[in-house]
Amino acid sequence: MIFEGLSDKLQGALSKLKSKGKLTEKDVKDAMREVKLALLEADVNFKVVKDFVKKVQERCVGQEVMSSLTPGQHVIKIVNEELTSLMGDVSSKIMISPKPPTIIMMVGLQGAGKTTTSGKLGGYFKKQGKRPLLIACDIYRPAAIKQLQVVGEKLDIPVFNMGDKESPVNIAKAGLSHAMKNNHDLVIIDTAGRLHIDETLMDELKSIKSEVKPHEILLVVDSMTGQDAVNVAESFNNALGVDGVVLTKLDGDTRGGAALSIRAVTQKPIKFIGMGEKLDDLEPFHPDRMASRILGMGDILSLIEKAQESMDLDKAKELEQKIKKQDLDFEDFLEQMEQIQNMGPLDKILGMIPGMGNIKDQLGDVDLNGKEMKRTKAIVQSMTVEERRDPSILNASRKKRIARGSGTSVQDVNRLIKQFNEMKKMMKMFTGSQKSMKKRGGFPGLPFFK
Repeated sequence: MIFEGLSDKLQGALSKLKSKGKLTEKDVKDAMREVKLALLEADVNFKVVKDFVKKVQERCVGQEVMSSLTPGQHVIKIVNEELTSLMGDVSSKIMISPKPPTIIMMVGLQGAGKTTTSGKLGGYFKKQGKRPLLIACDIYRPAAIKQLQVVGEKLDIPVFNMGDKESPVNIAKAGLSHAMKNNHDLVIIDTAGRLHIDETLMDELKSIKSEVKPHEILLVVDSMTGQDAVNVAESFNNALGVDGVVLTKLDGDTRGGAALSIRAVTQKPIKFIGMGEKLDDLEPFHPDRMASRILGMGDILSLIEKAQESMDLDKAKELEQKIKKQDLDFEDFLEQMEQIQNMGPLDKILGMIPGMGNIKDQLGDVDLNGKEMKRTKAIVQSMTVEERRDPSILNASRKKRIARGSGTSVQDVNRLIKQFNEMKKMMKMFTGSQKSMKKRGGFPGLPFFK
C-alpha cells in the first residue's frame, strides 16, 4: 500500500478524535503532535511539516469545529483539505501545443527510471489518440538507446536515434525534424542522466532546451529517496526550470516524504506517478485522491477509471444479463478474473475502496495476488469448454482429470466449484438490490457491482 507507515499513523492519530463528542484545544494539540511526528518520520521536509501542522491547528481550534456535532470528522475533513493543498490542490496536466508537435523533454538523475517513464508517457498519450515519437538522447549510459528501443517496440512507438557518436543536441534537433516530416504530434526526448548533479549535465540539458524549445520539461525522480528527491527537484528547477515532476516507484514508497514535500518546496506540480514496473503503470497525479487514500478514505474515481480502461463494457453488459438469468458459467468466471487482473494487483485495487486501505492486516496471511489466483485459473483452464459452460456435468472422474491437469487436488477442484456456486447466489442478491445501487451510480465495468 502507498505510504503504508504514514497512512497508519495519521489514521491512528485522527481516529482518537472521532470517538470524542466534544473536542478541547488540548485534544487537537495532542493529535497534531502525533501528526507532526508521523510526517517527520515519513521524511517530509521539516519546514513543510511545521507550516502544515500550524495551518491545520489554526483551523481546528476555530468555532466551526469546536461547536460542531461531529468535531472529529471536521478535523479529518480539514486535514484532508490541507493535505490536498500541500500536494497541489488540483491535478496539473501536460500543456498540449495548438501547433504540433508538442515537445516534452525528460530530465533526471540516473536510476530514477527516466527511460522507462519516457516510454510509459508515450504509451499514455498513444491511448489518447496521439502519434508519439521517442528520441534517444542518452548517448553515455551503456544500452540506454537499446532500452528505449525495446520499450518503444513493446508499446509500438517509433524511436529515433543516431547512435552514441553524435551529440545529444544534434540528435534532438534531427529527431524533431523527423517528427515533423512524419506527422508525429508528440515528441518525447529521453535525455542523459548522471549519478549526481554536475555542471556538464546541466550545460548539455540547457543546450537541448535552447535548441528544441520544449513545451514541457518533466523531471523524473525516485520517490523512494525521500528528502533527497526533493533536493534533486530543487536543484534541477533552479538550474533548468522544470514544468512538472514525475514520481517513480511510488508503489514501493511506504513513507511519502517526496510526494508531500516536492510541490511545497519547488512550487512545481507532480504531474504523473509511476505505480509499478509494467508499461501501463503510469497515472496522472490527483492530489485530492492521494490525500483521501492516505487518510483511508479510498479512491473510487481512480478505481472506476481503471475499470473502464481494463474492462470491455459490451462484455460486461452481456455478463450482467447472464447474472440476471442465473446463466453464469466458468468461462464467464475466467474472463472476469482476467479482466480484474488487468486492473493491477488485487491489494492495490482493494486499497482504493473506502475502509479497505489496510486490507492485508484485515485478511492476515491471505494471498491476494499470487498462488491462489494462479491455482484457480489452472483449474478452470484444465476443464473442457463443455465443462466450463455446464459445471453440473462435473462428476468424480472429470474432477480427477481436472486436478491432474492443473497440478492440484480433487479437494481444490471441489472447493472452487463450491465457491463458484456461492458466488452465483451472491450475484443473485446483488442483482436483486440493483435498483438501489444504480441510484448511487453503479460501478462501470464491473457488472456485479452494479
